[in-house]
Amino acid sequence: MKFRTEIKCSPGTPQLDHSSSLFLLGSCFSEHMQEKFDYYQFRNFSNPFGILFHPLAIETALRHCVDKNLYEPKDLLEHQGTWISLEHHSQFDDRDQQQVLININKRIDEAHRAVINTSHFIITLGTSWVYEWKNDGRLVGNCHKIPQKYFNKELLSAEEILNCLRRIITLLQSINQQATVIFTVSPVRHLKDGFIENSLSKALLLAAVHDLKKENHNIHYFPAYEILIDDLRDYRFYEKDLVHPNEMAVEYVWNLFKETWISDASKEAMNSIGLIQRSLAHRPFDPESEAHLKFTSDLDLKIERLKTRYPHIDFHKKRK
Repeated sequence: MKFRTEIKCSPGTPQLDHSSSLFLLGSCFSEHMQEKFDYYQFRNFSNPFGILFHPLAIETALRHCVDKNLYEPKDLLEHQGTWISLEHHSQFDDRDQQQVLININKRIDEAHRAVINTSHFIITLGTSWVYEWKNDGRLVGNCHKIPQKYFNKELLSAEEILNCLRRIITLLQSINQQATVIFTVSPVRHLKDGFIENSLSKALLLAAVHDLKKENHNIHYFPAYEILIDDLRDYRFYEKDLVHPNEMAVEYVWNLFKETWISDASKEAMNSIGLIQRSLAHRPFDPESEAHLKFTSDLDLKIERLKTRYPHIDFHKKRK
């Protein structure tokens, strides 16, 4: 007897390895993926505007990064003593307007260089629902907990999403023609929109991505949404909010991505990197003991051997 429906993923090409450079964009699920890439020492860059949920917000962010279009004071809004950008995540908010601009433009500058050198873009779409700022009609990336009366809420059509995705691909290819683009739809349900509304939203994203794939065989899709909704269809794979996938679910999706998209050589390297990461997390009873000093010496040797193969590896680098 079978008690679940397992999803089989076809191998993707060209595969990722430790010489690849990744650029991740989109919803909070992309953050989970970046944590895995960080842990296993893959070169990656993620969300220069912070977490973004709908495709038009992702397009706006990419356009700024590709064109290196920097922000000015007129692009910010003051709300309750804090300066914000409606196109950015609240992580950029600050009481100092100049500091907001410095942080935003620094990330755009970093992202511009990253886009040029990226081998694989991974774009995670979260929702088809968008919010329009009533003052000027623009679609925002984040509402920053501003009361909803200041926004109009709209649902993008599949055609609008498809046209947006086409523009994203054109934008990326204008600066980097060789990169591989992998789309995925976030398995995080936006239940504040409503159960039916969330299902409709995800369906529109899926329809647009698969229509894009029909047009462009160099576009790929990884079924993170289907893995959680159809394979791991049980609330034990969710956090207490019953919306976000828990650590076990993220690990399961990551393992399927690894089997699908990561080369065998890098899988071997990941095993060694995982052992080193676990060793670095070890807390000794006696740091000065002969046994621990030998342990750290052996660990340093393993790290140096890895660095001869992958010079970019840095186990002490802090994530931005």
